[in-house]
Amino acid sequence: MTAATRRSIVVAFVFAAAALSTGVPDDARAEDVNVPDTLQAELVAKVAAYDRGFAARAGDRAHIVILEKPDDPDSKRWATHLEAAFHALPDVGGLPHDEAVVAWPGASALPDLVRSRHAAIVYLTPGFGNDVGAIRAALDGLDVLSVGAVADYVPRGIVLGFDVISGKPKLLVNVGQARRQHVTFMAEILKMAKVYE
Repeated sequence: MTAATRRSIVVAFVFAAAALSTGVPDDARAEDVNVPDTLQAELVAKVAAYDRGFAARAGDRAHIVILEKPDDPDSKRWATHLEAAFHALPDVGGLPHDEAVVAWPGASALPDLVRSRHAAIVYLTPGFGNDVGAIRAALDGLDVLSVGAVADYVPRGIVLGFDVISGKPKLLVNVGQARRQHVTFMAEILKMAKVYE
């Protein structure tokens, strides 16, 4: 069995576990968050290995920036939960990692934040619905994987997200934005995903 086949099986089992989970985290809000924070972190850790450029982007260590809106209690709570969930994982995309919660600096400051922190992943917590367009534009051309806690962020320009559709977990990928951010997922992942252009 090849390493790619083993990874495919692992991802399939993780998605099956999501279907059996309770689904919505206790702190879900008006923005639809259908997959719990801990499970989202586990899925990102697995799916990152399917991004052909992830290892080169991350280098020796995957730096994860978790964006929070300081004046939004739900965003702050999700950021804290995601940081703890990632911290508990042995690796992300097969690499050692660190994670940092960062207060939203505004879209114009986002490219410098990504570069200065050598971010491999930028994670948007709930509360960024009004900012997704500006974030998408700010990340155009940068080599970074953007992930949204809210499924609706993906069709609007965030590369990766998760949802529950007809009672089944579903990976969401915006392939058009992925190209603009130099993210190239392997076919095994795209076959499992709901794809947006």
